[in-house]
Amino acid sequence: MTDELPTDRLIAPRPWEAPEVTSWGRLPMNAVDRRPGALPLDGDWRFQLLPAPDAPVGGAWSTAYVPGAWTVQDTDDLPQYTNVTMPFRQFPPQVPAANPTGVYERELDVPAEWAGRRIVLQVGAAESVLLVHVDGRPVGVSKDSHLAAEFDLTGVVRPGERSVLRLTVVKWSDATHIEDQDHWWHGGITRSVLLYATDPLYLADVTARARQDGELRVDCLVRNAAGDRALPGGWYVTADLDGELLAQDAEFDRINIEDDRVSDFLGEARIHATVPEVRTWNAEQPELYGLTVRLHRADGTVADTSYHRVGFRDVEIVGRDLLVNGERVFIRGVNRHDFHPLTGRTVSYDDMRADLVVLKRFGFNAIRTAHYPNDPALYDLADELGFYVVDEADIESHDHAHEIADDPRYLNAFVDRVSRMVLRDKNHPSIIIWSLGNESDYGANHDAAAGWVRRHDPTRPIQYEGAAKLGWADPDVASDIACPMYAALEDCVAHALSGEQTKPLIQCEYSHAMGNSNGTLADHWAAIESTPGLQGGFIWEFWDHGILQRVSDGRPVGRTGAGLYDNGVTAPGHRWAYGGDFGEAPHDGAFVADGVVFPDRTPKPAMYEHREIAAPVRIRCFRHEGIVLANHQHFRGLEWLAGTWELALADGRTLTGPAKLPELCPGETAAVPLPFEVPADGGEAWLTLRVTVGEDQPWAPAGTEVCAPQIRIRAADPLGEPVPAGPAVEVDGEGLLRHPLLTVAPALSLWRAPTDNDELGGMALRWRTWGLDQLVRKVVSVHQKGERVTVLAEYAGTVGVVRHRQEFTPVEGGVRVDESAELPEEFDDVARVGSVFETVAGLDLLEWFGQGPWESYPDRAAGAPVGHHSLPVDELFTPYLRPQESGGRHGVRRFTLSAPDATGLAVELDEPRQVSVTRHRAEDLTAVTHHDELVPRPGCVVHIDAAHRGLGTASCGPDTFPSYLVAPGVHRWSWTLRVL
Repeated sequence: MTDELPTDRLIAPRPWEAPEVTSWGRLPMNAVDRRPGALPLDGDWRFQLLPAPDAPVGGAWSTAYVPGAWTVQDTDDLPQYTNVTMPFRQFPPQVPAANPTGVYERELDVPAEWAGRRIVLQVGAAESVLLVHVDGRPVGVSKDSHLAAEFDLTGVVRPGERSVLRLTVVKWSDATHIEDQDHWWHGGITRSVLLYATDPLYLADVTARARQDGELRVDCLVRNAAGDRALPGGWYVTADLDGELLAQDAEFDRINIEDDRVSDFLGEARIHATVPEVRTWNAEQPELYGLTVRLHRADGTVADTSYHRVGFRDVEIVGRDLLVNGERVFIRGVNRHDFHPLTGRTVSYDDMRADLVVLKRFGFNAIRTAHYPNDPALYDLADELGFYVVDEADIESHDHAHEIADDPRYLNAFVDRVSRMVLRDKNHPSIIIWSLGNESDYGANHDAAAGWVRRHDPTRPIQYEGAAKLGWADPDVASDIACPMYAALEDCVAHALSGEQTKPLIQCEYSHAMGNSNGTLADHWAAIESTPGLQGGFIWEFWDHGILQRVSDGRPVGRTGAGLYDNGVTAPGHRWAYGGDFGEAPHDGAFVADGVVFPDRTPKPAMYEHREIAAPVRIRCFRHEGIVLANHQHFRGLEWLAGTWELALADGRTLTGPAKLPELCPGETAAVPLPFEVPADGGEAWLTLRVTVGEDQPWAPAGTEVCAPQIRIRAADPLGEPVPAGPAVEVDGEGLLRHPLLTVAPALSLWRAPTDNDELGGMALRWRTWGLDQLVRKVVSVHQKGERVTVLAEYAGTVGVVRHRQEFTPVEGGVRVDESAELPEEFDDVARVGSVFETVAGLDLLEWFGQGPWESYPDRAAGAPVGHHSLPVDELFTPYLRPQESGGRHGVRRFTLSAPDATGLAVELDEPRQVSVTRHRAEDLTAVTHHDELVPRPGCVVHIDAAHRGLGTASCGPDTFPSYLVAPGVHRWSWTLRVL
């Protein structure tokens, strides 16, 4: 670095090594949005990537796009993913000597009409230390990678003339130790850069507090950059709400600063008004008003303007309930990072809006900004679309949490980061809770930051998991909410029933969404909705953070990818990269792929589970005279919704008809008549209410499906004993069924390609130790009696032997297979018990009666209604970033696999079973690390399971419940195979 900061200031000359220094020359944070009317500086900048901050700038310049991390712009410094472990070994506050440093440079043409005005540079975000120079002169320094930094350039630029602006970004610093979030490590300028101008006398801050009863208080802070000590006579502030003037002459408090070290004067204007018949804000009906604050000169002309959208609402904790506008609301939340698969941490307004639209359509009403303040536009969108937000400070010291929590060298950083977040975001009605950070232990630094927040903004509660985990009911810790992380459901329920609960219990993280996961989500919400004191939580997390990467012959080429991606599968020649795919060390592998959507924002099947759990309309019960419907919203009626009835009969018929939803206030129920005369025949019958958006919403056009509650009207008829018919069944010398449509005969399966939960939860290791992935089959006997053939076999692992019995009976058009498997006591928790076989090629369409159409499993099946479904086989498989067990359908009663000419096979099951049909064997999935390495088989691999283990969330959190485990003992199942 060629220019050093002045050493006569109270700042170290190497700020990236000085934890007591959080900034120099940086302006105070405020809530005035200067984006409108600003001069954007985004675009291509001259760029050099230096090996260290002290390396000289020289040689050829390349270009880098701003905003954007250099780690995804084909530099030699590539993305790196770690969860807990720091990417270097030094202890805080030390950093490695090899420290990538990006130097950004461009010409700055200041408009001539800005003469006499105050000129300010705003850098939206830079990781991790930002140094600003203009024409070689140092201007300032900022840390905190996820909040904007502003610098007064009035004295260093001249309107109408050209200057050279240099922004130097140092990747590693003492601050990196408190930015140890579970995310990719990047470097660069990741949010927009802009230049704006104000009059010398300007609105320095605006605080708007709008209450549920219509009371509005607006506090305006006025500064004079010229250094005057007194407010010019006759100046005043006005404000209007949606164009209606609130105050012509606001009271002005003049505060003279006696300290000679401070050149600015401060002035405060306070406006107080009451809005009659106010429309309140909540996540279901996010009513907003436009507040415009103006600073007037003595002649009435406007010197400065600040616009805000305010929502009238109250947030309070009463006893153990978190209330919004006096209502106890359920928090159906998700944790969200700023992320994009092409640009890393840089996210456009349109992408952020698309994020929130997806969440809204799938029943989420809350966001935790994990684990830093998000881009400012996100809060505007949350206000508009309706989300409750936990705004989280940019503090996580996971690898060195205990040392840093009480380290006075980091005290300023903790208070600085928390206070700047609050100052920036305080006017957003969507923000209902402030968070002090994440996974940073608990110490004096947190208490100091909490004290500042409580004094500055008493209108919102504070949460911090690190404090709450010391005692969910402890009144003396810096958390107003018991916000545990991956707490066992039984512990949460026990706490709520203990009589000792003093705070709302809202998990800051639960139901880890890594790979094929989110098991028991419906069980959690059944307990939450029925247990006073439990109020919800935030799923971890929204995104799979896969970065698009170019590949050739299974090997990465280039660095990061650019191109098309669709439906969770990248375009040919690309793949989703996760930890380790850029050659980095250390790394934490696919643990970064733990979201409810794929990197292209395609919803995973678990999203449909959540959508149904969060359904605003529920079917409570079925009576002979009708159906009981319930409104499960907190503030809204059903008038914005429409519905269609659908009756699915086991014989293949589906009846449909319009549904008139009753007028129900929140929490009310009503009985409605049965929409159909249920046919006397047809077997099992299921009634579904398909609820759609009836009137266009900001997040969904009319016709968008919201939920599909369902109830069984009639039970299934039991499957009778087989009646032998037709020629005898053929089995070979090994006792294996021979069939013209099967290339691999039905065999016993106890193994699945381990899910991420299986691997990280330890189950897969146990299964491999038992030898379940390579069972050895031995025929014990083959016995024929009449047309019936009985085969007894033993499947041996490294421990234990499974006795398997198959009885083949010819029936009209096919064969009935009755099976049993006796698992020894050693096999007390296996992946599945069932049959696996493979078909000939060409059977490319699956049609089934059962749950669907999306993937479902025993402990994640609430979002898949029973009905008649049809999908191409190639669309059944779910491409989780690391290949694993997927594509299963729960509760299948029967299915057909057919070719385009309608030939194929049909399978009827004795009772609803777990079924999967894909192009991959379990060993195919287990053998590879990415989907571009998979080679689909020409035929179908079919699993019919008598029992299938639940998914749970054991990659980070509780495993599935005991009721979803596959126990030892005898398992029996039957199925009939026919030729179409």
